[in-house]
Amino acid sequence: MTTEIPLDNPRSHTTLLAATPKGAATCRRLARRQLTDWGLHYTHTEPFHCALLIVAELAANAITHGRVAGRGFEFHLSLTTSVRRGTTLRIEISDPRGDKLPVLPTVHTPNAQTGHGLTLINALCHRWGTIPRHPNSKTVWAELDLPEAPAATATPDALAAPDSPDAP
Repeated sequence: MTTEIPLDNPRSHTTLLAATPKGAATCRRLARRQLTDWGLHYTHTEPFHCALLIVAELAANAITHGRVAGRGFEFHLSLTTSVRRGTTLRIEISDPRGDKLPVLPTVHTPNAQTGHGLTLINALCHRWGTIPRHPNSKTVWAELDLPEAPAATATPDALAAPDSPDAP
């Protein structure tokens, strides 16, 4: 396995949340706020919305399938830049159920009420997977490669009002 050396210090955010519907809702709000603080809502609107959906699905899975009484889940976001991939947004949700690993369904039942979250995550992100955590926990992660932000084409001078025809 090769390890990439980041070109910059990663921007990151980590929070421990209750494994309840309220904890999942808080996770979604924190993700929106952090991604907005990093400017992704403006510079990378499609990855911004994909990330919010991924966070919602992973948090829902953590409180549904990864819940252990008295233990919460950990939410982590990081934004790093490397030579090989450029800028990458990584979303991680860790829960205390290391014995229940997520599996991408191979067959979908059209009217099923559950089982579509990982398919959605797989479609929205560039990579996803799981990492075991000590002692009996797991981290489910997803990564989005962010394209280079478009350069600002308008300069402050170009935004100024045009010269009036009466000006000398």
